[in-house]
Amino acid sequence: MLVLESWLREVVNPSIDTEELTHRLTMAGLEVEGVASVAPDFSGVVVAEIKEIAPHPNADKLRICQVDAGKGELLQIVCGAPNAAQGIKVPLATIGAVLPGNFKISKGKLRGEESFGMLCSAKELGISEESAGLLILDESSIVGQDIREALRLDDKVIEIKLTPNRADCLSIYGVAREVATLTNTPLKTFDFSPNKTDITDTVNVNIHAPDLCGRFAGRVIRGVNAKAKTPDWMKERLERSGQRSVSALVDISNYVMLELGRPTHIFDLQKIKGDLNVRWAKEGELLTLLNGQTVELNTDVGVVAAGDIVESMAGIMGGDETAVSLDTQDIYVEAAFWYPEAIAGRARRFKLTSEASHRFERGVDFQQIPEHIEYITRLIQTICGGRVGPIQDEIVQLPTRHPVKMRLERCQKILGITVSKQQVADIFTRLGLDFTEENDVFTINPPSFRFDIEIEEDLIEEVARIYGFENIPDIAPKASATMLYTEETVRSEHMMRQSLAAQGYQEVVNYSFVEKEWEQKLMGNDDPITLLNPIASQLAVMRSGLIAGLVANIVYNAKRKQNRVKVFELGRVFKRNPMIVEGDLSVAGVEQPLHIAGAAWGLAYPEQWGIGTRQVDFFDVKKDLQNLYGSTANQLSFVPLDDHPALHPGRSAKIILADQQVGFIGELHPSWVQHYELHHAPVVFEVTVDSLKTLTLHQAKELSKQPVVIRDLAIWAPNTLAVQSLLDVIQKAIRSVPELAIIQDINLFDIWKDEKSDAAERSLAFRFVLQDPAVTLEDARVEQCMAKVLETWVTTFGVRQR
Repeated sequence: MLVLESWLREVVNPSIDTEELTHRLTMAGLEVEGVASVAPDFSGVVVAEIKEIAPHPNADKLRICQVDAGKGELLQIVCGAPNAAQGIKVPLATIGAVLPGNFKISKGKLRGEESFGMLCSAKELGISEESAGLLILDESSIVGQDIREALRLDDKVIEIKLTPNRADCLSIYGVAREVATLTNTPLKTFDFSPNKTDITDTVNVNIHAPDLCGRFAGRVIRGVNAKAKTPDWMKERLERSGQRSVSALVDISNYVMLELGRPTHIFDLQKIKGDLNVRWAKEGELLTLLNGQTVELNTDVGVVAAGDIVESMAGIMGGDETAVSLDTQDIYVEAAFWYPEAIAGRARRFKLTSEASHRFERGVDFQQIPEHIEYITRLIQTICGGRVGPIQDEIVQLPTRHPVKMRLERCQKILGITVSKQQVADIFTRLGLDFTEENDVFTINPPSFRFDIEIEEDLIEEVARIYGFENIPDIAPKASATMLYTEETVRSEHMMRQSLAAQGYQEVVNYSFVEKEWEQKLMGNDDPITLLNPIASQLAVMRSGLIAGLVANIVYNAKRKQNRVKVFELGRVFKRNPMIVEGDLSVAGVEQPLHIAGAAWGLAYPEQWGIGTRQVDFFDVKKDLQNLYGSTANQLSFVPLDDHPALHPGRSAKIILADQQVGFIGELHPSWVQHYELHHAPVVFEVTVDSLKTLTLHQAKELSKQPVVIRDLAIWAPNTLAVQSLLDVIQKAIRSVPELAIIQDINLFDIWKDEKSDAAERSLAFRFVLQDPAVTLEDARVEQCMAKVLETWVTTFGVRQR
């Protein structure tokens, strides 16, 4: 919000400078983002009067002006502005002046005629975009006066960043109220006295939706002069506050909104056919707005209709059908209270920006509507004339303001200071809050313009703001230090992140809401959880898995020429659960388990001279995942996965822990690789955080001093036989067959298939590491162990030795 300092100081004028004023506002919660003069820096420009004007002898579009700049002699200025005329006062940049953009003025010669300066437009001075001609000054301007002083160009514009709860400060008067409270300075009293009524004309108003509009007031004014010129002082304030001047009636309405925070609407009375009906729109109704946009309405949008014809979108923007024009003679001035929840979000839905909706959706004072109508009426009569009718004030349902209690003890505890009862009472008095106090409990009746006071903490915040955050000492809390034990069998989420980061993965945090297509096609979820009010149309559903976001991260980096990407995310996923037990009840709900997922793409290692380049593959990521599981990795098993829509059917697996599937791992499906235009497939995994939390307790054992024996065993096995099955049966047998107890490790080191053979089998070669902790192994014992291994495999799977 832009606040013109001179306008603010007309309402409240504390004896502090601009810097101190902005500091106090910021410390009170009205953050000042910037302060700037209304015009950029320039110098050497004065008020001048054109005394004589004559055609240029050598140029049709140029004229020679004799200008009085208050120096006792006339200066010759060559000028091409179409509105240059004898007797007008304009800005003159004298020789040596420096205009915005470091443009320096010097003596010049145009088509053979000397020019001792330059007459300026508003655009050349940087105070407006208008450049049709010279900036014509008021006749009362003093010749020779510095233009910055004459036009008050050193006035400051204060930009305030307001939080959504402080709608009461969306006006000059609202900010002035805060300044008055902070500085103990009196406020200007506005003239809200009733205007003399000259006519009895009224417009019938019917409020059909009390949940939309709680109060609707207005009056008829006949015989206005819509062509009247907006006063320069009003136009200046509007433009310096970021508003474009349109016409007198529109400017007055905007002026009252900026000054008092009261959005109003002015109808052309002659265009209103029938009663005004305040209601919810009917499905499919069309409305052409003031900006020329035609919108299709639905049943949760409020409207004001004349008879059956929609005339405006309630609290957002007026319609073109009843808009005032320069030919308007009779008007209906309206001010209403629209419920914030009935306005919020509607303007964004139609891609509109509206100063009125910005205020109404945050809450506008519902008590002073008649007073504000009297105020705008007085401005209209002063500028445009007209005969005034009585105010019609329809009240159907105003918000209930419930008293809010604040305990002094609670306030002191929250703030950490001993603020006295008298100090709190003084703060509430300065804020204009109606209160009573009994037994150190303050009961406040929130005023009609404060929609942000609802609970005890709101009042404590008000005390802190006005007391001064900078006056609260920053005393560090004291507490006895207690050494916390480390749970060795529980892995924390931090340890999980640390493990993946140590393996070269970078953590990302993606949105929990994703594209619906991702859920349906990548995750196979045809019934995702839909958001009621998504922040963007493509982010409309909650994610049931993390890999879609990680793939999007890889695609983003791949398009920017990255050749190696390893990312992971730890976050919640969202799944429908038809039965969630709550106490004795079983209800439908949503599960939100924590998952951790990773994705790798590109080079397996950074480019270097010692290792040849290759792309990351399934087994690289599988090893990273096993490292993540740490001491429980030997309990994992990987079972082929064929039915995941995002993964390659022949290069993916379910991850099994304790006979439960805890996740999956695999290459991205070729169709998605092609869709995302990646030159090779990313490898992804996703597991539950719960499956990672349990750690096996480390058990110390004595290292054997006996030598190890290595034996290789190759077998012919069916193509469909999983290697994991062979390893699992041996691991199980080790615990029950004494001959196999000396097996310390088994690794598959070779897979071979005879290309000339049609047999559906392959050769698998395993390397066994054998060792006894107490004695050196003899050949007979080793051979007995290997024979037992082969016997177990032959009996269980029907394999044969190669």
